[in-house]
Amino acid sequence: MTDTQHVTLADVQDAAARIKGVAHRTPVLRSRTLDRLVGAEVFVKCENFQRVGAFKFRGAYNAASRLSSGQLAKGIAAYSSGNHAQAVALAARELGSSAVIVMPEDTPVSKREATAGYGAEIVTYDRYTGDRVAIGEALAAERGLALIPPYEHPHVIAGQGTAALELVEEVGELDAVVVPVGGGGLIAGTATAAKGLLPAVRVIGVEPEAGDDTKRSLEAGRRVSIPVPRTIADGQAADIPGELTFSINRRLVDEIALVGDEGIRDAMRFAFERMKLVIEPSGASALAALLDHRITPVPRRIGVIVSGGNISAERFNEITGG
Repeated sequence: MTDTQHVTLADVQDAAARIKGVAHRTPVLRSRTLDRLVGAEVFVKCENFQRVGAFKFRGAYNAASRLSSGQLAKGIAAYSSGNHAQAVALAARELGSSAVIVMPEDTPVSKREATAGYGAEIVTYDRYTGDRVAIGEALAAERGLALIPPYEHPHVIAGQGTAALELVEEVGELDAVVVPVGGGGLIAGTATAAKGLLPAVRVIGVEPEAGDDTKRSLEAGRRVSIPVPRTIADGQAADIPGELTFSINRRLVDEIALVGDEGIRDAMRFAFERMKLVIEPSGASALAALLDHRITPVPRRIGVIVSGGNISAERFNEITGG
């Protein structure tokens, strides 16, 4: 991958070979009730069953595994609200390295504890006043660490695309793929893989109504910054799309749908009660867009990526009102 401004289907396929046997090949589930409510055949790619409980391990391991032995000996740095933090921490452990993670002070306790459990050192900051990129870059420079960002990295994006690669390999033709959007890495990788295999497929992103930076940016034709969103979907609380991810998404993403927090709560309840799936708010947003009829016209065969399931029992109960 010599041109870091482009990620290709071949890059995603190379990532799939690299993570094979390390990352899980997650299941694709069906629900007749879901099909009936949506009015389509829906194929749910369950990344909540991925290692660390989210798709992020795919990209983190693909990127970390390409570091030199000398760099692995020095260690890896990352900044993340939770899932990428755990992914980098686990990837570092798998590769015999160490990790230092910059995390918001208000990161859910379960995600912080899991990150520490993988052996990472945690440095906290205030997400509403601090600049995590600047903090992470300064920390990496000071300690000589390799910095793996959560989405602004071609190997991370290629790794995330392997979920869609597996989905298409398993279910065949799809009319649309619906994907949660935070910084844009998952949908950039998904769009690269899905459209590389199925050129006519619609790639639809889903953002919280309070965090519509990617939708605004695509409509404006340039990256648009918004105030840091306040939403239950903490993994989607981005204020501006990544430069690299936006350059990919503006070419390949067809549309962005928005969902409210209440729709996300309903989707979490539905997944738990009818599909026996525990999904975190960010992981449920794409499913919420389907259940809340935010996508029209309704495609006939739809792949939907449930991006993660990292949530404590207490937080799940608090959000869903159980």
